[in-house]
Amino acid sequence: MAKEHILAVDDEDPILELVTYNLTREGYQVTGVGTGEEALRVARSQLPSLVLLDLMLPGVDGLEVCRILRNDPRTSQIPILILTAKGEEPDIVAGLELGADDYVTKPFSPRVLLARVKAVLRRKALGPTDETASVHIHDLVIHPGRHEVRAGGKPVSLTHTELKLLHFLARRPGWVFTRNQIIDEVHGDNYAVTDRSVDVFVAGLRKKLGPSGKFIETVRGVGYRFKE
Repeated sequence: MAKEHILAVDDEDPILELVTYNLTREGYQVTGVGTGEEALRVARSQLPSLVLLDLMLPGVDGLEVCRILRNDPRTSQIPILILTAKGEEPDIVAGLELGADDYVTKPFSPRVLLARVKAVLRRKALGPTDETASVHIHDLVIHPGRHEVRAGGKPVSLTHTELKLLHFLARRPGWVFTRNQIIDEVHGDNYAVTDRSVDVFVAGLRKKLGPSGKFIETVRGVGYRFKE
């Protein structure tokens, strides 16, 4: 049975050929396009399983493509994996906050790209996460309803904010979240706090979790993710 259909968007032919070759070899159906306008047309007409999206595109750029796809009910649930050059941290953050699911930096390893694609598609197959469900991952057990956390079998005392932050990251392992996304989840849009306050919460959380704190990974210049 054929695997998922992937729409690859990049204006550099060598990169588009490399991406198409490696994804096709893994059994994916791939449509490659070189502009944002083409990306929108194919996404709307074919509804691919995933969009692999370069940010630096002629005409309609990748961020605008991401925004348009997320605001269209027909395409809003299609996973988007950003493909971007190193050093474009503001663009990566902007893409994630527009609703992209993950990113890969250029130059990239084909093996890393395939792993990211598989991870994003796997998350899609699992469906939406339960905002209140208990999480069992690595050596952590998190019960949000009972306000209980155990790390390595030992109870850990966390504040309400720390628990919400940990649960938010742990129920979506592998996903990268910006500081602003974490603030919105933990406190709501109108909470008066700077994004750097998240760093303080994470530092305190890691300290309380002890060895288990290593599962909260810093994504330099972007935010945080929980290790898969």
